[in-house]
Amino acid sequence: MSSNETPTLAQVVGALDGLYPPSTAEGWDAVGLVAGDPAAPVRKVLFAVDPVAAVVDQALEWGADLLVTHHPLFLRGVSSVAATTFKGSVVHRLLTGGCALHVAHTNADAAPRGVADALADLVGITDRRPLEVSAAAPTDGTGPDHGTDHGTDHGAGRGIGRVGRLAEPTTLAGFARRVAAALPATAQGIRFSGDPDAVVTTAAVLGGSGDGYFDAVRAAAADVYVTSDLRHHPASELRERAEFEARAAGAPGPAGTPFLVDTAHYASEWPWLGYAVEDLSAALAADGRTIEARVSDLVTDPWTGQVPSR
Repeated sequence: MSSNETPTLAQVVGALDGLYPPSTAEGWDAVGLVAGDPAAPVRKVLFAVDPVAAVVDQALEWGADLLVTHHPLFLRGVSSVAATTFKGSVVHRLLTGGCALHVAHTNADAAPRGVADALADLVGITDRRPLEVSAAAPTDGTGPDHGTDHGTDHGAGRGIGRVGRLAEPTTLAGFARRVAAALPATAQGIRFSGDPDAVVTTAAVLGGSGDGYFDAVRAAAADVYVTSDLRHHPASELRERAEFEARAAGAPGPAGTPFLVDTAHYASEWPWLGYAVEDLSAALAADGRTIEARVSDLVTDPWTGQVPSR
């Protein structure tokens, strides 16, 4: 085989499925190839968080043969992909421009060097493990001991979120500043809940909407939890319950943990894209195939401004 053979779409999808096995996606999710001819050659691959119109424009202008997004275009079933609908128009524009669409969503959340690991790396979590182990771990040799190893702490297995020890203790406010500095800038910025001066030594992270995992975070005894889309009632009740139970038990450590750090959804998932570019390129290169891959630089967070309250 030539050392620079152009892969087909089927071969690229095979490499993506090796990195992010579809069997590890949540049961409600919709992952995999959305549109495209498996026999078509793939020379350029663009990675992005969202399959929105501006990203499609960028993919087509660059001449991408494949767009890989984290969020699904079709999470629920549809009866038509006519170009008279905005999602149907995305499919038509991509196919007319010779660009396929593939989705790696919760299967990429759970994977080694996936969304959770990328976020954990950025905020400095070591000695880590999944917050919740995947129920459907792959049995085809694509587990945590296989694939690309870049020397970072990704050997804890597949699962949602990550929890572990911070490289060095810091205050809650200092940790929130670290998160803000590490993630792409958004209109929301970073919010946190808890005593700004409390010292935190352990942390949990979950890219995307994570208020359904509060019990897992508490069971892991994390001092602080980084996630997105935190709603008023779940966040308030978690903090009230944690503070009440800490007082009742006379628990050591920061009172009322976990503290909360709330990020923009897009920002918490964007760091994974760089890992995906590296790992797909390496997986294909191992079979003598070459692509040009890059991360979209478009900010697809839907919020565009903020007015501070007084």
